[in-house]
Amino acid sequence: MAENQNINVAAPDTEEKQYSSLRYAWGAFVSFFGFTTKTHRGSKKRARLVADIVTYAVLLFGAFIMIYPFWWMLAGSFAYTDNNGNTQLYTMVWWPLRTTFDNGNRGPFLNYIMVFERGFTGIRQTFWRVLLNNILYSTVPVVVGVITSASAAFSFAKINWIGRNAVFYFLLAAIMVPGPSLMISQYVMYVNLGWTNNGLALIIPGLFGSIMTAFFIRQFLFGLPTSIIEAAKIDGAGYFRIFCGFILPLAMPAIMAQGILSFMGCWNNYMGSFLFVRNTQWYNLPHAVSTMESQSTFASNFAPVIAASVICVLPVMILFGCFQKLIIGSLMLTGSKE
Repeated sequence: MAENQNINVAAPDTEEKQYSSLRYAWGAFVSFFGFTTKTHRGSKKRARLVADIVTYAVLLFGAFIMIYPFWWMLAGSFAYTDNNGNTQLYTMVWWPLRTTFDNGNRGPFLNYIMVFERGFTGIRQTFWRVLLNNILYSTVPVVVGVITSASAAFSFAKINWIGRNAVFYFLLAAIMVPGPSLMISQYVMYVNLGWTNNGLALIIPGLFGSIMTAFFIRQFLFGLPTSIIEAAKIDGAGYFRIFCGFILPLAMPAIMAQGILSFMGCWNNYMGSFLFVRNTQWYNLPHAVSTMESQSTFASNFAPVIAASVICVLPVMILFGCFQKLIIGSLMLTGSKE
């Protein structure tokens, strides 16, 4: 019989570790928000709730940073700044102290009426003439340019030809060239062509489309079945008929979205008008608004300038608000392929 062996089993150390009162308090504070420490155990549900609260707080703060400037501009457009009253605009936070609602002379839209009636006296142009220029610069290049970009996208996505990908990547690489580095050469070219005195510098280049627009429409066309094009070829349809009869209707969501984005860019193209348009008769709306500050009519009455800025921004905001689902949806579909 084997000898009995004494087996000493060590008793578990049940003595709790001692923590300082400061660390214990910190653990209690952190566990309140759902996080686990060595001194306290947290709750995952509470941690998720705290994370959601922090996330929404950051998003609300970001939304406030984006919305407040427009609200300030909208409120400032109703300020009554006649007789050197511009100082209240410098101290305005939410609403001006003196507003056009308190002035019964010509109603609450006094500043807007002044813009419509007096126009841009510094460049001797009426408001309606400048607005017509802006509509011209934002419609003709956009409509023709988007169709041109769509035809190029169709060629890059659905037609097999030698060097197709090489040409596309070469054009895509041109996006990496900073735009300001080309402005001097563009200006010299437009002057030699005689486009700076008649607004053609803001119209003709846009007729040839944009590589970025072609890129997004090309990605959208990858999601369309090629069998439709093959069936049309069997029936004797050429590429032009396929593009007009099949591609344009099917890709209309992406084309409309890119057209809206191009319209907003052309509508707000202050830099293009400032650099490439010499004749004041062909200024666009953002460029003309920038000249109002130097006019003697609005030097001591700055509220109409803010009202003109609201008029300039409002159509773009309304357009984006109406078609934001179309824009976002088409951009999401650009990553799909057949």
